[in-house]
Amino acid sequence: MAIFWPILDKRGLTNLSRFIPLNRIRNIGMMAHIDAGKTTTTERILYYTGTSYKMGEVDEGTAIMDWMEQEQERGITITSAATTCFWNGCQINIIDTPGHVDFTIEVERSLRVLDGAIAIFCAVGGVEPQSETVWRQADRYKIPRIAFINKMDRIGANFNRCIKMMVERLGANPIPVQIPLGNEDKFRGVIDLIGMKAIVYDESTLGAKFREEDIPHDLYDKALEYRSHLVEALAELDDSLMEKYIGDANIDEQDIIGALRNATLGHRCVPVLCGSAFRNKGIQPLLDAVVDFLPSPIDIPPIIGINPKGELEQREADDHAPFTALAFKIMTDPYVGHVAFLRVYSGYLRSGSSVFNATKGVKEKIGRLMKIHANKREEIKEAYAGDIVAAVGLKKTTTGETLCDEKAPIVLESLEVPIPVVSIAIEPKTKEDQEKLSLSLSKMALEDPSFKIHTDRETSQTIISGMGELHLEIIIDRLMREFKVDAHIGHPEIAYRETITKKAVAEAKFIKQTGGRGQYGHVWLEVEPQEHGKGFEFVDKVKMGVIPKQFIPAVEKGVREALEVGVLQGYPMIDVKVTLFDGSYHPVDSTDLAFTIAGSMAFKEAANKADPVLLEPIMDLEVIVPDEFVGGVMKDLSIRRGKILRLDIRDGSQIIKAQVPLAEMFGYATNLRSTTQGRGTFSMQPSHYAQVSDAVSQQISSLKLVSQGGSTHG
Repeated sequence: MAIFWPILDKRGLTNLSRFIPLNRIRNIGMMAHIDAGKTTTTERILYYTGTSYKMGEVDEGTAIMDWMEQEQERGITITSAATTCFWNGCQINIIDTPGHVDFTIEVERSLRVLDGAIAIFCAVGGVEPQSETVWRQADRYKIPRIAFINKMDRIGANFNRCIKMMVERLGANPIPVQIPLGNEDKFRGVIDLIGMKAIVYDESTLGAKFREEDIPHDLYDKALEYRSHLVEALAELDDSLMEKYIGDANIDEQDIIGALRNATLGHRCVPVLCGSAFRNKGIQPLLDAVVDFLPSPIDIPPIIGINPKGELEQREADDHAPFTALAFKIMTDPYVGHVAFLRVYSGYLRSGSSVFNATKGVKEKIGRLMKIHANKREEIKEAYAGDIVAAVGLKKTTTGETLCDEKAPIVLESLEVPIPVVSIAIEPKTKEDQEKLSLSLSKMALEDPSFKIHTDRETSQTIISGMGELHLEIIIDRLMREFKVDAHIGHPEIAYRETITKKAVAEAKFIKQTGGRGQYGHVWLEVEPQEHGKGFEFVDKVKMGVIPKQFIPAVEKGVREALEVGVLQGYPMIDVKVTLFDGSYHPVDSTDLAFTIAGSMAFKEAANKADPVLLEPIMDLEVIVPDEFVGGVMKDLSIRRGKILRLDIRDGSQIIKAQVPLAEMFGYATNLRSTTQGRGTFSMQPSHYAQVSDAVSQQISSLKLVSQGGSTHG
């Protein structure tokens, strides 16, 4: 049970919310490929820590962390859910994240504010595609992590293969601190390599009780070999342990735990544990590992932001430092309205106080503060450094914005939001639905930065864009069920892009003479392609003041407007560099509007000269099928313009790695089930944009004309 320490702060106030000192707080996330067992593991953690009195089950729709109706029906996590539990005197704040690639923004924004993570791997599947994606996200934010190899009770479970895959696919340095006691249907518990003991679980108590035993004789030599590897690997990473190792001094459990903690916090290793969450085995040692190996807020480097002078500034995890927090998630609650999830990095925050949104430069009022437990809330009066809380009353704050003390403003790094790849048209059925639709979509776009809305200029239709079919399916389901909006839904459309393939130069003059003052803008632009992913760049190389400085932003605005609609088929252009190098102006008639129009005209002409091409999103695809169906699946992928990268063999199944255009993947789940008699599974994630052939480009153009001429259907 947790120990509570009331603290008297420097202002003489009793800090009743600071039950746990900063060094006893752990802010962690669950991350993994879909169906690896993140939510089931979290449910067991809540049960064994006494936070919940009953185990929730994902398959039965009773998981506490999967509280949305859509999650309970589909048995998947859609939105990240936060909760708090206590273990060995530590407060553990947990965020359970989705595993499906369509909801990758939920992982991104959670990892942005967490200090550590548990990476969960399926003992059968090992390192799967989304496992790699979330691992790279954690690498980007430099998050220390431990690994939990789950489902050791499943047929085909292979602990050593998972370790090998972590090395080969993730470039990690996994160090097992446990090995399984038994395997598949004979899995009984784990062997602790640090204490050299076997931990066996009592199934009659749902794993709440376990006993420590001597390691069975037939596994002792194997355990000794693994422990030697553990000590040797740590000695290479820790100087003090190396001295003891070389000097043949006694190395006790605390020496190993201390060295493992230092190496984990320094991103030099990943402690690996194992178990079966569904069978209630291995969770308590996992909680011990969270306390022993993952960082507290004071173990990670201070958060860095930019102050008003444009300088980098650090904020320590300290209750007495200036208040600094990041709004990492926005949610619309039917009862309390706009709820902002905050990670407090420094200082303290009181309910009813005012804060400064440094990103937008506006003041905000904190109406109420709450601790979140999935969809339940506990009102609190104060929040302190290291806390993850929800705030009600923030009217202008959106995802990724910084809240701070107005006397010490700072802007923290925001979030990296992925580009939507699938779009559909949506139209309200009645005038009454029109206003409800607009309001509901705005609320959902506020919650989810990867969900975009725009109006098609040619058809005036409302177009919604997301990360995949499932993402948009959930959005539409929420619209109709939660917001009670009735609408016609169009067919899914791909988020194509355009780019250029060579340099080109163009001149444009916009001259308009009316009865009064005229309009005059004249520019010369050079366009050139940029490498993939570099985006748009505008360079001002105007010399001798041929265009006054005040008109340069107007030229860039015109170019950006032209970029949005492209020059081929109306899709946005990407990875283009535009240089403004010459032009002229009129001392009386030149205006911002004239230069905006001239900039747009010049860009369109130059882009048309620069051999523009159409790009389509390509997906990384992994298909797992029994041996007898490989030929049919590969033939189907070839028809879908897929490129087979390699074949891997795994316990009677074959894993097909391929890259396939997203346009060809609609309805693939149904087709794969049919082809493999329901035995094939697949996962995919965005890879890159690639140029389409002329034939496909003409086909896309024809389909677009048809969709613009036709109407959507319900």
